[in-house]
Amino acid sequence: MKAKKSYGQHFLNSNAIAERIALSLQLGGEAYSRIVEVGPGRGMLTQFLLQRPEQLLVIEADPDMVLYLNKHYEALRSHIVGADFLRVDLPALNEHQPFGLIGNFPYNISSQILFKMVDNRHLIPEMVGMFQKEVAERVVAGPGSKAYGVISVLVQAYYSGEYLFGVDKSKFSPPPKVQSAVIRLTRKAEQQLPCDEGLFKHIVKQAFSQRRKMLRNTMKGLLRDSPLLQEPIFNERPEQLSLHDFIQLTRWVSQHRGQD
Repeated sequence: MKAKKSYGQHFLNSNAIAERIALSLQLGGEAYSRIVEVGPGRGMLTQFLLQRPEQLLVIEADPDMVLYLNKHYEALRSHIVGADFLRVDLPALNEHQPFGLIGNFPYNISSQILFKMVDNRHLIPEMVGMFQKEVAERVVAGPGSKAYGVISVLVQAYYSGEYLFGVDKSKFSPPPKVQSAVIRLTRKAEQQLPCDEGLFKHIVKQAFSQRRKMLRNTMKGLLRDSPLLQEPIFNERPEQLSLHDFIQLTRWVSQHRGQD
């Protein structure tokens, strides 16, 4: 079974790394009794997930890989969903029950997978995933880092991130052009922000759309000539703001809009 560029496939060829990834899901037990693997391909990671006590469900978009998995993994036959993960109704598929999310994610849709995870966070207490190294670093980056950006803030609003380990490109067939890394995300106890979440997302994206500019310039359209623009925070650039700062910024803009 050859990897297909159209599906962003790069097959992991190391049993040791696959087992390490499978063991990186640490909650299980009371947190969830099912694991959902995205893009199992030929099943390198799947074989180790099947050794875990949780029920395994795999979602694979490539029809050829679905046939391969049915042929080689008898234990999976009634637990293979042939579909695009981004189009799947996760609550309905999992009977509105929580699950751990895992995968050697296709790099061309890895950010979209994260945003879908955030949208379904009430069902996903934990995620372990393989990403392009630069994306993995962005997801877990903190304020003040060059890697810190939109995806850092929007994911960390609801999940605590941990960079686990890097994976050399030689561990894949065919080898990708980039290095890879595995991260773990654990859902925070509080699943709602103390502000307008839609506005929060808009403000984060607006701020980082011109990351070299001070917030006074990027936020002017939202706050117009409000005296709030004289607050010290507006002298900062977006990568210097913490999650708490973005929440406070959202509250200010919300209050300003209420006064209009």
